[in-house]
Amino acid sequence: MNTALTQLAAGCDLASEAHTPLRLAFGLACVERVRHLLEDPEAIAGLDTLAAFTAGTVDAATLANAAARMKEVASHHRGSQSLDGSAHAAVSATYAVANALAGRALEAASYAAYATVYAYGGYAVQDLSAFEPEHQWQVLALQRLLDDAPSERSAQPAAASQPGA
Repeated sequence: MNTALTQLAAGCDLASEAHTPLRLAFGLACVERVRHLLEDPEAIAGLDTLAAFTAGTVDAATLANAAARMKEVASHHRGSQSLDGSAHAAVSATYAVANALAGRALEAASYAAYATVYAYGGYAVQDLSAFEPEHQWQVLALQRLLDDAPSERSAQPAAASQPGA
C-alpha cells in the first residue's frame, strides 16, 4: 500500500465527483508506465480509449463501454506461458487498466506498482522496498496533476462553450 499516495488522495478529496477527470488522468499516467507489460490487445485498446477520453476525442459512453469490457478482460486474463513471473505482471497491468478506466485511480496505481515489481520476478513482491521507486513516482505524479488542476479548471468552461464541445 502506498500510504503517502493514500494520504495525498484523501487530502485533496480525490474520490469526489468533481475530481473524476483528475482520477482518470492519474490512472492513465500510472497505467502508461506498465503499457509494455500488457499482453492482451483488448487491454491495450482499453488503455488507448482512456487516453482518447482524457484528450477529449471520445465520449463518456465510449469510456463506459471500454470500462465494462476491460472488467471482463481482466477477470478472464489468460496469463502468460512465461515461467519468470511476467504472467502476474501482465495480469496486474490488465487489472490496472480496468481500474483506471473505471475511475478507480488508487486501485489502478496499486495494480500498476504491483505489475512493475512483479516484472522483476515473483520474488520481488516480497520485498516492500522494491515498491518504493514506483510509489514515490505515483505521489509526485498526482501532486503534479493537482498543481496543474487549477489552470485546467479555468480552461474547461471556455472549451465547453465551444461549438461541438
